[in-house]
Amino acid sequence: MKTQVGIIGAGPAGLMLAHLLHRRGIESIVLEHRSRRDIEETIRAGVLEQGTVDLMQELGLADRLLAQGQPHHGFELRFGGVSHRVNMSELTGGKHVTVYAQHEVIKDLVGACERRGIPMYFEVSQVSLERVETDPVIRFVRCGDEAPSALHCDFIAGCDGFHGPSRQSIPSQLRTEYRKEYPIGWLGILTQAPPSNAELIYSGHERGFALISTRSPDIQRMYLQVDATDHIDGWSDERIWSELHARLEGTDGFRLTEGPIIQKNIVPMRSFVCDPMQYGRLFLAGDSAHIVPPTGAKGLNLAVSDARVLAEGMVHFYQTNSRALLEDYTDICLRRVWKAQRFSNLMTSMLHRFADHTDYDRKLQLAELGYLTSSSAGITTLAENYVGLPIEWGSLTECAT
Repeated sequence: MKTQVGIIGAGPAGLMLAHLLHRRGIESIVLEHRSRRDIEETIRAGVLEQGTVDLMQELGLADRLLAQGQPHHGFELRFGGVSHRVNMSELTGGKHVTVYAQHEVIKDLVGACERRGIPMYFEVSQVSLERVETDPVIRFVRCGDEAPSALHCDFIAGCDGFHGPSRQSIPSQLRTEYRKEYPIGWLGILTQAPPSNAELIYSGHERGFALISTRSPDIQRMYLQVDATDHIDGWSDERIWSELHARLEGTDGFRLTEGPIIQKNIVPMRSFVCDPMQYGRLFLAGDSAHIVPPTGAKGLNLAVSDARVLAEGMVHFYQTNSRALLEDYTDICLRRVWKAQRFSNLMTSMLHRFADHTDYDRKLQLAELGYLTSSSAGITTLAENYVGLPIEWGSLTECAT
C-alpha cells in the first residue's frame, strides 16, 4: 500500500489535513484505532474560532455548521455576583466565535472524506512507524485481518493524540516535553434544558470555577471545577445543581435553568508541549504535540491551525521540491501554540481556586478580573485571544497560499 501522506489519527488535525491535501491534489490515507462510531459520538467542547469556521467554509465543509452552529459575538466573565460582557465583535473588527460541538465537526469531516473518496481505515491496531528519517513506513493491522499491512508514504502526519505512537518515534534525546499537571478537573454535564444565557459565562467564585455553555436550543453544556481525585460517582445530580447555583449566585438577577442531566463525566486538566513537532519526514499535529486546558477553548483550533501550516508546507514541497516551509513547521506552529498556552493559563489561574490559595491570592484574582474588564486594553486583549490569533508565517509568508 502506498500514498503520499500517511495520516495517523482521525481527529480534527488528521481529518482537516486530509481535506486540505485533497483540495491540492495530494493523496493521503487516514488510519484510526477507534471505530467511526466512537469518534463521532465522543462528546467534546466546541468553540470554533473565526479562522476555523472560515477554513471549513472555504473547503466546502460548513453546511451543517452554518445551519446549526451558534455564532457568539461576546462572552461573560462573572465574579463578585455580577457578569461583565466581553464584546468580541466590537473589539476585534467584527470577529466572533461559533459554538458547534467537536463531535459534530468530526461527523462533517468524516462524511466529506467518504464522499470525496479519501481513504480511511478505522479500528486499526498495532500501529508502528519505521524509517521516518528517510523512507517512512507505517505498519498496522486492519480490522478483521491477522497479517499486518504496510503503508509506504513520503511523509507521516502524527495526529494520534497524547498517547499515540507518533511522538515516541522522535528520539527522546532530541525532544523536550513541557508539562504542567493541574490539581483540578472539570466535571461536565449535558442537560435537557433551554439556555440559561445567550452567551457563555465564565464564573470565578470563591467555591471554584463554573462554566455555562450551550449545544442547542434544547441541550446545554455546563462545567464545574472539582478536585483532580474526585470520582463521578460522588457527584449526584442534586449536588451538581446545588454547586452550580452557588457558584453563579449574584445580585444582578441571573437565574440558572435546570433540566434532566443526560450525561456527566470528569476530565483532567493539563498543559503539554512537545518541541520539536517534527523529525525527518514525521510531523506531529494536534494533541500529539500539545494540549491546553479547555478554559481558553483552543484545543480544536490549534489542531486545525497545525493542519493548515503542515498542508501548506507539503503543497510547497510537491510544487517546488523545496522543504523550506516544512523545515519551519515547528517554529511557525509553536509561536501560536505558546500564545494559546499563555491565554489558557491566564484564564485557568484567574478563574479557578486551588488548595494552596490564600486570601491574598483571591484578592489578586479579583484585581486581575477587575482590571481586564474595566480597561480598554485589558478587555481587548481578552477578545483578541478568544477569537483567535493569526498564524505567524515569519519570513516564509510568500510560501503560504
